[in-house]
Amino acid sequence: MKVLSIQMRFFCNLAVVAASLIAPALRAQQSPSHSEEKHLRSRLFVYDMRTGSSHLVYTTDSIWEAPNWSPDGKYLIANSGGAIYKLVLKQDGTAEPSKLAIPADYQCNNDKAISPDGTKIAFSATVPPNKGSQVFLADADGNNAKLMTPDSPSYFHGWSPDSITLAFVAQRNGSGQFDIYGMPAAGGPERQFTSNPHHDDGPDYSPDGKWIYINSDRSGKEAIWRFPAEGAGHNDEKAQMVVNDALEDWFPHISPDGKKLVYIGYPAGTPNHNPRNVSIELKLVAIDQGKVATTQKKLIQATGGQGTMNVNSWSPDSTRFAYVTYEALQ
Repeated sequence: MKVLSIQMRFFCNLAVVAASLIAPALRAQQSPSHSEEKHLRSRLFVYDMRTGSSHLVYTTDSIWEAPNWSPDGKYLIANSGGAIYKLVLKQDGTAEPSKLAIPADYQCNNDKAISPDGTKIAFSATVPPNKGSQVFLADADGNNAKLMTPDSPSYFHGWSPDSITLAFVAQRNGSGQFDIYGMPAAGGPERQFTSNPHHDDGPDYSPDGKWIYINSDRSGKEAIWRFPAEGAGHNDEKAQMVVNDALEDWFPHISPDGKKLVYIGYPAGTPNHNPRNVSIELKLVAIDQGKVATTQKKLIQATGGQGTMNVNSWSPDSTRFAYVTYEALQ
């Protein structure tokens, strides 16, 4: 969950205009209201590509977000109320959550994932007295959490397929600009991958490790872009737009077999990804030998948004993905 103040937005827009009169304004990001948080029902589903249908895994009258699959396919993780939970799938496809061992003072947000080798979990959280999100790394059960990014705001989003590199979104040096960064999971300096003066988000590696897919508003609206895993190059010259439909396209996720891309489409003109109560579409794009198709297929239309599918939620066999929908409580 990315947060950007209105004042910061104003000053960032001045900088963008100075750089290019045609560049779209950086979009303000604001947190959902407390009243919204308390009056929504969450439903966690698994969509099966083989049957074209969804199966309800878990439902509750509180906010649950952003499910991920474990690399062995046996369980999901999801977050709620600042904690991260493990949901072991039963034979009937349902699950009951059990909390990971991350300390209670870690206010975890919805950006998290188990490493491809299954040994670690990377996640974002705010830990007092710090007031901004930082990236942490822990054992897969939540024990032994350690800080990876002293600077904030920082939001984890994706693992490299070899479990060596963490990709995350961050603002640095008071710029008010979200760019894509990477750093070694073993520790070490962070490296900036993009620098275009627009909002970049949601980095997700291709399973062959060659590309990082993101969403960005650098074209004038949110669309899906990608760039080589070593970085987008000078002035992001190596970045290429691969999906651009009539919606605001967020959070691209590549299936483990490298043949499918699923993403969230928000209604055109939605200023950020924070609403949970808008009509979204989960859409599918085929990838053939690294080439992304020019047409998209709508799989699901539902009420959702923030928390529906922020991080990669494909099953390891590429046949299913998990997502969350929301319903207002009376």
